[in-house]
Amino acid sequence: MTLLIIAYLGGALTILSPCILPVLPFVFARAGQPFVRSTVPMLIGMAATFSLVATLAAVGGSWAIHANEYGRLAAIVVLAIFGVSLLSPHVASIVTQPVVDFGNRLLNASGKSGSARTAASSLVLGVATGLLWAPCAGPILGIVLTGAALQGANLETTFLLLAYAAGAATSLAIALTAGGKIFAGMKRSLGVGERIRQVLGAAVLAGVAAIALGLDTGLLAQLSYASTTSFEQAVLDRLHAKSTADAPSKAASNDRTIAAADTKRPFRSDLPVEGPAPSLDGAVEWLNSPPLTTEQLRGKIVLVDFWTYSCINCIRTTPFVRAWAEKYKEQGLVVIGVHAPEFAFEKKIDNVRKAVDDFKIAYPVAIDNDYRIWRAFENSYWPAHYLIDAKGQIRYHHFGEGNYRQTEQAIQDLLREAGSEMAASAPVSPNAKGAEASPDLRNARSGETYLGYKRATNFASPENLQADAARDYSVAEPSLNEWGLSGSWTVGAEQATLNQPDGRIAYRFSARDLHLVLGPGPSGKPVRFKVTIDGKAPGADRGADIDANGDGTVTATRLYQLVRQSGDVEARNFEIRFLDSGVEAYAFTFG
Repeated sequence: MTLLIIAYLGGALTILSPCILPVLPFVFARAGQPFVRSTVPMLIGMAATFSLVATLAAVGGSWAIHANEYGRLAAIVVLAIFGVSLLSPHVASIVTQPVVDFGNRLLNASGKSGSARTAASSLVLGVATGLLWAPCAGPILGIVLTGAALQGANLETTFLLLAYAAGAATSLAIALTAGGKIFAGMKRSLGVGERIRQVLGAAVLAGVAAIALGLDTGLLAQLSYASTTSFEQAVLDRLHAKSTADAPSKAASNDRTIAAADTKRPFRSDLPVEGPAPSLDGAVEWLNSPPLTTEQLRGKIVLVDFWTYSCINCIRTTPFVRAWAEKYKEQGLVVIGVHAPEFAFEKKIDNVRKAVDDFKIAYPVAIDNDYRIWRAFENSYWPAHYLIDAKGQIRYHHFGEGNYRQTEQAIQDLLREAGSEMAASAPVSPNAKGAEASPDLRNARSGETYLGYKRATNFASPENLQADAARDYSVAEPSLNEWGLSGSWTVGAEQATLNQPDGRIAYRFSARDLHLVLGPGPSGKPVRFKVTIDGKAPGADRGADIDANGDGTVTATRLYQLVRQSGDVEARNFEIRFLDSGVEAYAFTFG
């Protein structure tokens, strides 16, 4: 129930997101129509269609991808005709009289059966809008989509998506109610009803053009990420299933040291009790340790870190987790990494074992390939940290990167509560390098981009993605935050696989760092590649996994840092050319 509430509130917040702009004209074109007979059916159609389409996308089959493509094309045609009919019914009649009559009925349904026709026409517009609406995947929608990716299409996913869409419909209904009154007043006082109709028609066509050009998932998605993430994260912090809203919170310390315990009387932390710690049973294997249970860990302070080894956010958090495990080991802290895979290749235990060695992780790691520990904690994030006290109760949690000082303060508090008499010390400050270094969020205008058709967006090659089949692609110079392929590729649900040598991937990005998750394919044979930035060797802007000439080799399936801009961050054209076939490319991330 709490997740449904969170999803609903996340949808309601989309009214603040630039990603909603392209569909606003379709909604406001119904201003002035009866609310119950016109607005409500349209919003119901929008919410239901979006929920159905997004649920089918979780299936991941090529038929669902093609069905969505055809549905979006039909919706663009319907709404374009609707926009033309708003601009000028006379001009529309030149194109085709029967279609224009249909478009005019969508707008001007009236007569003895006017109520039914108005509701039906509004429902059709709502269905078309739902097919085109692509809300930005902020933190709240990210929870829902992550669950769909892990569990596939199911009723829970559908209900959460429906709650999200219902929240958006509610905020749009409120906005439309207010807008309808304004439009009605303008018509009465200014007598410009026809002019308003034409302006709405132009706005509808502009919205159709923006969606057809991919601006709703490109430029507007980047603006939306900056504008709504903080609101959504605040909602999550207040309403997450395990949070205690009325409990006192720990503030960030501005001191250079973390205070020691007052040894004169027992210390009691004011961290709230969030409930008993779930079981750690269900891991398919443990690394660096025999299997651990919550009963064995009583009397210890336990930090549970959910991560997956190709996740850039997890990679940047790892230096702090390592440092805490080492610093507080003798004081009674036990760190447990729970590796819950996002991609199929992360389920291979040998891959995880190598990553644990590469990241120099010495604390126990539970391989949670079946997501049993993930579900027991009702977790939805990579990374996620849960602190368990000596009595086996969860006392603190944090999702995502950051909050390192507050998390370390919480570790200190629980250790002191358990009887530790540690001396005051400065918080850890790991010397992170390469992909582990903290991101430059102020200059990051590019976001995570998947190359598998199941979650691919902003694809710029003129050839549409063809699911699970070899195809020749080409790409010129993509726009900001667009990417494309050239050469012979087979695009699967999670990754794009190069069929012949000399294939390329191009991306126009704006961030300090560019990373790409790559693998050598089932054969394991190394794949050589060369990176260029703006058509030149990267030089000082090279990432940790290439040299100054841009040369590198894919030897294992993991995240590769390919660009780190050494000067001012600006938009750049990235291209990677693979000299050998067989490479698998999964996702771009930035920092």
